[in-house]
Amino acid sequence: MAAGRQRWSTQIVAGSERSPGVLLLRYRRHSGGDDQVGATLGASKATKAATGATSAAVKWRRQLERGQMTRPQSTAFEMSNKNKELMNDIFTNCKLKNGFGPSVQATAAATSPTKRPLSPDHPNPALPITETPSPAMNRMGWALRTLLVADNSSCLKDRKVSGKLIRKCAPGTELVDWLVNLSPIVHTRAQAAGMWQALLEEGVLAHVNKEQPFKDKCFLYRFRIDEEGGTAAAGVPQAEDLGAANEHIREALSALFQRGPDATLRMILRKPSHERTSEELELVFEELVHIAALSHLSTSIKRELSSIFVFEAHAQAGTILFNQGDEGRSWYILLKGSVDVVIHGKGTVATLKTGDDFGKLALINDAPRAATIVLKENNCHLLRVDKEHFNRILRDVEANTLRLQEHGKDVLVLERVAKQRGQHSAFKYTVMSGTPAKMLEHLLETRLGQSVGGMDPFLDDFLLTHIVFMPVVQLVDELANYFHCDAHEDAQTPEDREYIINFKKRVIQFMQKWVMAVRHAAFEEPSVCDFIEDLAAEVEADPDLNEETSIVHNVLTQMARYQEDRNQNAGQKWKLPPNGQPICLFSGNATPSKTVIRPDDDIIFRVYCADHTYCTLRFPMHTTAELIKACAADKLQLNRGPEDLVLVEVKSNGERSVFKDNDVSIPTGLSLNGRLFVSVKDHLDALTQLQEQECPTEGVDIDLEILSTKELAYHITLFEWDLFWAVHEYELLYHTFGRHHFGKITANLDVFLRRFNEVQYWIVTELVSTPSLSKRVGLVRKFIKLAAYCKEYQNLNAFFAVVMGLSNMAVSRLQQTWEKIPSKFRKIFQEFEALIDPSRNHRAYRVFVGKLQPPLIPFMPLLLKDMTFAHEGNKTSLDGLVNFEKMHMMAQTMRTIRFCRSRSLGLEPPSPKSEGEVRSYISSFRVIDNQRVLTAMSQKVEPTRKL
Repeated sequence: MAAGRQRWSTQIVAGSERSPGVLLLRYRRHSGGDDQVGATLGASKATKAATGATSAAVKWRRQLERGQMTRPQSTAFEMSNKNKELMNDIFTNCKLKNGFGPSVQATAAATSPTKRPLSPDHPNPALPITETPSPAMNRMGWALRTLLVADNSSCLKDRKVSGKLIRKCAPGTELVDWLVNLSPIVHTRAQAAGMWQALLEEGVLAHVNKEQPFKDKCFLYRFRIDEEGGTAAAGVPQAEDLGAANEHIREALSALFQRGPDATLRMILRKPSHERTSEELELVFEELVHIAALSHLSTSIKRELSSIFVFEAHAQAGTILFNQGDEGRSWYILLKGSVDVVIHGKGTVATLKTGDDFGKLALINDAPRAATIVLKENNCHLLRVDKEHFNRILRDVEANTLRLQEHGKDVLVLERVAKQRGQHSAFKYTVMSGTPAKMLEHLLETRLGQSVGGMDPFLDDFLLTHIVFMPVVQLVDELANYFHCDAHEDAQTPEDREYIINFKKRVIQFMQKWVMAVRHAAFEEPSVCDFIEDLAAEVEADPDLNEETSIVHNVLTQMARYQEDRNQNAGQKWKLPPNGQPICLFSGNATPSKTVIRPDDDIIFRVYCADHTYCTLRFPMHTTAELIKACAADKLQLNRGPEDLVLVEVKSNGERSVFKDNDVSIPTGLSLNGRLFVSVKDHLDALTQLQEQECPTEGVDIDLEILSTKELAYHITLFEWDLFWAVHEYELLYHTFGRHHFGKITANLDVFLRRFNEVQYWIVTELVSTPSLSKRVGLVRKFIKLAAYCKEYQNLNAFFAVVMGLSNMAVSRLQQTWEKIPSKFRKIFQEFEALIDPSRNHRAYRVFVGKLQPPLIPFMPLLLKDMTFAHEGNKTSLDGLVNFEKMHMMAQTMRTIRFCRSRSLGLEPPSPKSEGEVRSYISSFRVIDNQRVLTAMSQKVEPTRKL
C-alpha cells in the first residue's frame, strides 16, 4: 500500500446469535492516526469522489475477507426507535379512524347500540356466521335437498350414530361426489366442498354434532329442515317441487359456485392457527396481498398475519365492537359492511367502510380506546389480530431486521427470512430498502460470482425496476467506477489484484444478466453501448479476464443484433387513420409480424380545433404534447401563446381529457374513436365531438355467418400475440408512474390495450346492428363459441373482451334474444362470467391462469391494476431510502409478462376456408364505443317490454 493511503475499518453493532437484532456497520477512515468518520458510499457523491469511495469500499471488503475485522466482544442491541419505518406505516392514516383529527358533523345514533359479548380467541368454524340463512341460500338448500331426497340411490339416508337415529344425513365425501356429478360447472372436489361450506356457514347445512365445518371426509351432515323436523321434512317431493328445484339449480347454481371460495377462506380464518395447513396459509396469504390496509407491510409480515388473522361476523347493526376508554385488545380490518366511529360529546365523527382498518393506535401506544366503534349495518365481516400477536410480530420484525449505517443514517435495510425447501438460493437476507448506490454495491458484493443457477431474485427485481430510482446513466457511471476501481492504485499486492479481478468479473456478469433481463432496452441508452465496448477492450487486454471473454462476446452479439434491427427499421413511419381505425404502417400494407413501435418512429395524425377544421402533422413518437400543440396552433392560425393552449382528446361520448405538456406518445394513447384537439384553456366547453365519432369506425364489411368461428379465434390470437410480443415490461412502469416522468413512450402497450376495447365493443356493435332476431341469436351463439376457442388457445385477453362484450348492458338487456339461446350455451356463458368475476380481486381468473403453461396472452388490464395497486398503496421512498418491497411487488407483475412469452406461439391452424378475408377482417373491426349510442340501438332492435 502506498504511504499515507487511507485505510478503512468497520464498527459492527449486532444482537446475539439467537436474536441478531439490528446490525449496524459504520465505516471509519484512518489517516495518520486520526480517527474520523469517513466519506459516505451513497449515491449523492460526485463522479470523481465516487471513484475514490468505491475504491475504499473495495479496500474494506478486502480487509473483511482477510479476517482483519472481527466482531466486537461486547454486543449492543439497538432497537432503532422500535423499527421506525414499520411504526410510521402503522401510524399512517389511523388517527381519524381512532377518533382523532378534524371533527365532522356529529349525528345521533339511529339505533340504541348493544354491547357485543367478548369474542372467543377462535370462533367455531362449524357454526353459522348468520342468525338466519339468506333467502337465496335457503332456496338453494331447498332445491339441493329436494333433488337428493327424490333420488332413491342418493346418499341422504337415516343413520344410527352412537345408538341414536339421525334423520336424512350424509357423509361429506358422498355429498361432494353427488354435487360434482350434478353439474359440469363443478370441476373439482375442492370446489364442491366450498359450495357445501357456503351452505353450512349460513346454517342451511350442519354437521350432525355441530363440531366440524364442511370437510370432504366421512363426517355426517344434514340439512337444517331435517334437523328441525316437522311436516316440511317428511315425505317424497312432488313432481311440481322436483321441476321447480331442477329449474332453480340450473339458474342459481353458478351463484353458489362463486360463493364457495369465499366460504372456504372464512372457514380457514375461523380455525385455530395450529390447525391451518400450509396450503391454507398460502391461500390466506394470497388474499392478504390484495388488502389495501396491509399493502405497506412486507411479505414476511403478511405471511405471519396469515396464521393469526381471525374472522369475525356480526349479524346486527348497532352492535358495539368496543367502547371509548376500553383497553385496546385487537386490530380490525373491515372485509364487508361499515362501522361508525363515535366520540363522547361529538357523536359520529367518521364512517369506515370495506377495506378500512381501525384499532391499531391503542395497541401501539398501549392506551385506552380513543373512540367507540358501532356496526352501521347488518352482517359485517371483519379480520382481527389480537394484541399479543400484534406485539409479537413487531418483536419478530425488529429481531430479524439488519441495518447498514453510514454517518449515523441507514443506507441499507435487510430482513432475515427462512429459506424455503427446494430453494436454490443460498441467501437468507432479503433487501427491504436502501440507497440506490448501496443496493448496487450489496448486489455486486453478495449476489454475483456465486455458483448458483438461474437469476437471483433481488438481482432480477433490481434490473426490472432500477429505472424508477436509478436512471440508466447513473447506473452505468456507478458500474464504471467499480470496474475501474484500480485506476488510482499506486501498487498492488497479489491479494489486492485478485480481489480487483473478481470485482471486475462481477461487473461483467452484471452486464450479462442485465441484457438477459431486459433485452433490447439495455442498449437504447448510448452510454450503455459505450460501456460495453469499454468492457470488451479491457477483457481483450487483460489476460486475467480471459474466462469472461465468452460472456462479453455474447453481450456484443446481442448489441450488434439490436443495432442491425434498428438500422433496418430506421425511418419507419406510422399513421393514425382519420376514421377511427387502429394505428398502422404508412405503407398501407398490413403491419408485419412483431413490429415494434420505437420512440423515433414518425407518426402522421390529425389535430382539430373547435370549428372542426384540422391540420395533418408528422412527428416522432416521443414528441411532447407541448410541441404538438404549438405546431398545430401555428398551422390552424389560433394566434395564441403556448401558455394559453392545451392539447385535448375529445372522446366519442363528448368527454374531454387534457394532456400534460411533457406527455409523449400522444396519438397512440387516444381512445377507440377519440380525436385530438388543440384549444384555448378557457374554451374547453366549446369542443364537441365530430359527427363521424358516433358512427362505427371503418372496417371490412363481411357477413360473420360465413366465417369459421375457430378460424376467427385462431387469427385473432395470432394478431394479438404479435401485439403482445411488442410490449416491453418497462412500458408497465412508464404507464404506472406516468410516461412524462421518464420521457418514454408506451405506444406498444397503448395499441395492445386499444385492441382489448376494440374487440369488446365489436361484439356489442355487431349485435345491436343486427335487426333480425334469428341472426342475433346466431351471433350470440357464435360469440360464445369464439370465447371458448380463445380460452382454448389461451388468449385470455380476447376471451375477457368477448365475454365482457356479451355482458355489456346494451346486449344483456336483449331479453328476446337471450330467451332463444339454448340452455347449453347459456350454461357455458355462465361459466365464462364466473371466470371473469372481479370479486376477491379476480380470484377465479387468477386460480385458472395459475395452472396454465406458456405461451399465453394474459388479461392485460388486470396486470396494470396490480401495478397501480402496488404503486398507490406503497411509498416509493421511505426516510430517503428506496422502498424495495414495492419494487419487488412490481417486478412480480412484470415477470408475469416474461413468463407468458417464455415459449413461442405454435398453434395448429384450423382448416382454412377464407384465410385472406379473415385476416383482413380481424385487423380492423367496425366499432362504436359510445355507450349511449349502443344502448339506443339496442332499444331500437328490441324495445323495452311494457308491463
